[in-house]
Amino acid sequence: MKNNVIFKSILLVALLSNGVLSHAQEDRSKEKGWVNLFDGKTLNGWKSVGGKAPYSIEGETIVGRMTKGTPNSFLITEKEYGDFILELDVKLEGDQTNSGIQTRSHLDPNANGGLGRVYGRQVEIDPSERAWTGGIYDEARRSWLYPLDLNESAKKAYKQEEFNHIRIEAIGDELRTWVNDIPVSYVVDTIDRTGFIGLQVHSIPEKLDGKKVYFKNIKIQTSNLKSRAFPKDVYIVNLKPNEVVASEKKSGVKLLFDGKSSNGWRSVNGDKFPAKGWEVNNGELKVLKSDGSESTNGGDIVTKDKYAIFDLSFEFKLSPGANSGVKYFVTLKEKTKGSAIGLEYQVLDDKLHPDAKMGRDGNRTLASLYDLMTSNQDGRARRSIGEWNRGRVVVTADNKVEHYLNGVKMLSYERGSKEFKDLVAKSKYKDWVDFGEAKEGYILLQDHGDQVSFRSIKINTSN
Repeated sequence: MKNNVIFKSILLVALLSNGVLSHAQEDRSKEKGWVNLFDGKTLNGWKSVGGKAPYSIEGETIVGRMTKGTPNSFLITEKEYGDFILELDVKLEGDQTNSGIQTRSHLDPNANGGLGRVYGRQVEIDPSERAWTGGIYDEARRSWLYPLDLNESAKKAYKQEEFNHIRIEAIGDELRTWVNDIPVSYVVDTIDRTGFIGLQVHSIPEKLDGKKVYFKNIKIQTSNLKSRAFPKDVYIVNLKPNEVVASEKKSGVKLLFDGKSSNGWRSVNGDKFPAKGWEVNNGELKVLKSDGSESTNGGDIVTKDKYAIFDLSFEFKLSPGANSGVKYFVTLKEKTKGSAIGLEYQVLDDKLHPDAKMGRDGNRTLASLYDLMTSNQDGRARRSIGEWNRGRVVVTADNKVEHYLNGVKMLSYERGSKEFKDLVAKSKYKDWVDFGEAKEGYILLQDHGDQVSFRSIKINTSN
């Protein structure tokens, strides 16, 4: 009996070392509902669209070769999928290349001269210094939904020149990603409940011609789906207007605007909401256009509660040439004409409003710390006027502050630091004692006489 046990142990080690058990593992996976999307030998069930980059098979691996002079190319499934969990391994050559995995995506067959253009949510594969692998990009449509500035610790998950294991959960309206078992992105969206899956070969400059991207072990599960646990401290991008999903509630997120009423807000000049100059309509909290002056119509509005440590997010939509702002640590102790005093996340049409050219070095442009610190000027972080932009302000217990725009970090600073005080000393706030250093304050939406809409105003004070 003892010899039999020893023999079985030796046989097990041999099988493991020779990879024989991998087929048995695949069989068990199938029993659990997993299906291989790639048979390891042919491209049956797939088709190439969008560009002319070639796809081939090398040793049970799909290989895409980057090709100069062609738009983004995709190998897409002939079948469409709704809810699923997808797992695969991906490797890219070089550190300047790029790829992605399309989820629930679609094809415009007439674009690109008849080659077609793929559009839809893409899980990014990014070996560059930016390191946004696992982030979520909306290909050929809405641009970045989840840049990894929102989860900086996950930037370390990707391993260059190695196969990286990607897990994607698309269940209901939620899309979540993992890279090498590290949680990365979490998006709640309102569109595309079904679509195809695609493997991207990105368009490239001539110097990268011939670089390869490798895909293998591609499997999918479409029934009996069980979501993997996701850390509650990872920021969630929720694109459902004025709604907090269960995962957000669990992490401590609350609405500051319910989409239906002015509850929770009041005028800076009294306990009630302004009788004119503001309206709540169609899920929007909107300041109405007047004469373009500060607080001469309805005036600024503030939250009824004060906040000290918080993660504030909001969406805003500018009309052409509009000016407004979201202020924080507003005390209302200062006696001012015009707008109330506070640290300000600038909300502005940089192209048409003259304020963008005032101040110093662009410190009055969109997402800047108004009149103090200039925001990241990367144009890709900005949406067009008339579209919804997503703003975010994070304040930690050690007085660190960050501004974000559409998920991209725009600036960071420390309240009360020497650098901060030096900036204040050169600003319009120099005469206010200890400006911006209050322990707590109201959050304010500014009436600058221009039409600006706000929605999905949320706060998390649990951190």
